Amino acid sequence: MALPTYASPLERVWYYTYRVICVLIFVFLISPILVVIPLSFNAEPYFTFTERMLTFDPDGYSTRWYDALLTLGHPNADGPRDSLWWSQVWERATWVQAAKNSFWVGLWATILATTLGTIAALGLSRPEMPYRRLIMALLISPMIVPIIIIAVGMSFFYAQACVPPGGALESTVGLFLSEKGCLANSHLGVIVAHAVLGIPFVIITVTATLSGFDQSLIRAAQSMGANPRTVFFKVIMPLILPGVISGALFAFVTSFDEVVAVLFIAGPDQQTIPRQMFNGIREAISPAILAVATILVVISTLLLATVELLRRRSDRLRGVTGR
Repeated sequence: MALPTYASPLERVWYYTYRVICVLIFVFLISPILVVIPLSFNAEPYFTFTERMLTFDPDGYSTRWYDALLTLGHPNADGPRDSLWWSQVWERATWVQAAKNSFWVGLWATILATTLGTIAALGLSRPEMPYRRLIMALLISPMIVPIIIIAVGMSFFYAQACVPPGGALESTVGLFLSEKGCLANSHLGVIVAHAVLGIPFVIITVTATLSGFDQSLIRAAQSMGANPRTVFFKVIMPLILPGVISGALFAFVTSFDEVVAVLFIAGPDQQTIPRQMFNGIREAISPAILAVATILVVISTLLLATVELLRRRSDRLRGVTGR
């Protein structure tokens, strides 16, 4: 909002002071993230700015740490980069394997969290739903309860959740279970844990979208002879789709960045990117972690920008205008 022409000198001073304060707060919050980006191009194996970097010497910058993401764990890292070399990167490189695990776990956790969260939000949006506040508090409690408590509880629960050998369930989800047929140290266990952490974000975003939903549209569709399935996919879903997608993106980011539950639940074959970063800091510190952090910052920025675009589209669909 522009400063009005009739503003007093004191109001003008506060107008510009307020904006300077906001800029300083923004720089304070964003600096720890932005400083990682140039450090990831450091030619030296340090976590600090070298003299050549500060003088903008081209020799002080390098992409060696991004290259290390492809060569760590590679059986022939210095060999010619032909099709065989790249196939071994896909199959053997440590960081690539962690990225694949993070992607697939995040994808399935997002699908599960989005489905369950959307159903829960639709139920909680109905005025005749009993104990709505209590149920809402229970469903979003994973956002409030410390993650360490959730991880410990799931670890004890998963250790006892095993499938009998030869059972029908084993043939259905056997690929996701551990060698002993248990949720502990299995992909399915990590997926369920991350889905639990992502469901609250889906519920909140979809509920916010439904807050301006016109219930008369449902009654109008039913009066025209539409069955519940048609009403949902033709009337409700198109209007709440931006909120559903926003919740799914939040759930995916939550799964992609989560490390505490993975440390308690996952086994050696379920190394995700955050866990690999944790292992790198604990065992052998390498600036390759900064390269991974930079990539994650870029991905998170793109996802948040997508969420903002979807939020604005949702507001337009619901007839909400912003300044």
